[in-house]
Amino acid sequence: MESNKVLDAKGLACPMPIVKTKKAMNELEAGQVLEIHATDKGAKNDLAAWAKSGGHELLQTEEGDVLKFWIKKG
Repeated sequence: MESNKVLDAKGLACPMPIVKTKKAMNELEAGQVLEIHATDKGAKNDLAAWAKSGGHELLQTEEGDVLKFWIKKG
């Protein structure tokens, strides 16, 4: 998925990845994509639940210790 903005949340503990994601998503237009790189395993559930509640589309992968997420703003 092509991203419009990349958020580096590596090394941040819960709840900071989700806090920074919310802030970054507010700067995007509907249909734009935010790419997030995180190392906190809790971000998986947090971002999935947050994206669903906000009507956003979420893709995620793991590359070693880094979790990568793409959230398309709904």
